[in-house]
Amino acid sequence: MLDFGFDKLALIGAVALIVIGPEKLPRVARTVGHLLGKAQRYVADVKAEVNRSIELDELKKMKTQMETAARDVEQTVRQEVQSAGQVFESSWHGLEGDGASDLLGNSIAPPSYQPPKKNWRLKRGSTPQWYKQREGVRRNVQSGAARVARFRPRIHK
Repeated sequence: MLDFGFDKLALIGAVALIVIGPEKLPRVARTVGHLLGKAQRYVADVKAEVNRSIELDELKKMKTQMETAARDVEQTVRQEVQSAGQVFESSWHGLEGDGASDLLGNSIAPPSYQPPKKNWRLKRGSTPQWYKQREGVRRNVQSGAARVARFRPRIHK
């Protein structure tokens, strides 16, 4: 880059004062300043765009690496699950062939899964009455008309 010292800047200013004149010199200096500012902003924008494109390329590389790693992990997990399933099936069929049956000669079937039954009334009923009263839980059911009559302001005559 060009190296301007104080002496070179003073020489350029003196030549500009002589050539342009003292009346037009401030306007020309402002114009040159605006142009230099625009040039600096343009250079900064170009640098930022180049940095963004470099970062985008790096992110794309990282994305492809992560995708390949995820694919590899998925394949190994599937292989392990498949091999474990085969081992289980072979051992299960081995048990059935060995004579795993009940006393009547029927083969023993694995029990089917049934989710536990939840009794919400029992669970709600186990909450203490003092806690329900403090939290404002309704303990007695009222009809809409009874609720309106209960909260209607009373007029004393």
